[in-house]
Amino acid sequence: MEPTDSRAPGKLSPALKFVLMVGAMSFFADFTYEGARSVIGQYLGLLGAGALAVAMITGFGELVGYGLRLFSGRGADRTGLYWPITIGGYVLQMSVVPLLALAGSWEVAALLIILERVGKAIRNPPRDAMLSHAAKEMGYGWGFGVHEALDQFGALGGPLLVALIVAASNHDYKTAFAAMAVPAAIMLTLLAVARRLYPRPQDLTAGPAEVSGRGLPRVFWIYLAGAALVAAGFADFPIMAYHFQRSGTVHADLTPIFYAAAMAVSGTGSLVFGRLFDRHGIGLLIPLTLITAAYAPLAFLGGFWASLIGVCLWGLGMGVHESIIPAAVAPMVSPDRRASAYGLFTAAYGTAWFAGSAAIGALFSVSLGAVAAFAVAAELVALPLILIVRRRASAAAP
Repeated sequence: MEPTDSRAPGKLSPALKFVLMVGAMSFFADFTYEGARSVIGQYLGLLGAGALAVAMITGFGELVGYGLRLFSGRGADRTGLYWPITIGGYVLQMSVVPLLALAGSWEVAALLIILERVGKAIRNPPRDAMLSHAAKEMGYGWGFGVHEALDQFGALGGPLLVALIVAASNHDYKTAFAAMAVPAAIMLTLLAVARRLYPRPQDLTAGPAEVSGRGLPRVFWIYLAGAALVAAGFADFPIMAYHFQRSGTVHADLTPIFYAAAMAVSGTGSLVFGRLFDRHGIGLLIPLTLITAAYAPLAFLGGFWASLIGVCLWGLGMGVHESIIPAAVAPMVSPDRRASAYGLFTAAYGTAWFAGSAAIGALFSVSLGAVAAFAVAAELVALPLILIVRRRASAAAP
């Protein structure tokens, strides 16, 4: 049921204003780090890293970037320092991206790539917990969907700018990384404004909490297992970019454009499926997981156009899961444990992603068919768990 609102038509609620403010922050944050990430596969390759090294660097970065959320989320709930922890993470993340311009070896670049993920790990659970207070008023799916859409449209603009700079500068990746200092500075300015305007986002919650209690419900753990399997099947984009470069399927100048296309699909999907999630629930993930599983054979086994479709399906899957995950977890967990739940959930998600990325990198030495088969199998095995969560959610609904 849609929430009622007695405000004058056209007037934005404080909760929606907060969602839009954080969405604007995420737009420029993603503009910065996704712009850089769209070319780090090629960049690492040019610096001398091999396929397994690229897979391990990006996979370990995701492991750290998700694993550390367990501690930042728990720390935020225990101390109540949601804003300070969020700010610290953003400052670290936005600082290291432009420093990639100074990397003289793939080992130094790898360290900076991992530090960027550390910054994201620190800030995400407390930020999502703050967002959940505002999202409740408008529907969790819609609130997180709007935020994720702004996030992903930033991830569209960054790679496009990087592609333009790389093409215009005769493949000077260092110039592209240095240019990311501008959106990073804008993001940090918006962060300071948001902290001043919304010092207590928890006051934006409308109505009573849906759940209470100290522990995490069984359905949370089942959903966590299903999401982890989905994560294991998603290759990091840098390993796909590495494949495009080595196979000649996609020209290096077009690889960031492919990534931008994936982010455009991801952002649009977040808006559409966030709204649909509020109406139809978590069962929406079943057909979406089936559809997005096709990304792997298309991207790793197909030609130019098949690869483009595969990358877009990959982007759709990433956007849908990243917007539905926080929306689905929020009503399962009491507000005072929400940052911990997000941290725990995404820690397991990232561990599975790391394991999957490592397996995909190792399977390159076997065959591309083995890479695609592994990715599809991991996605499909998650479906029974999602079905269980859907049945439990339906049984618990009034």
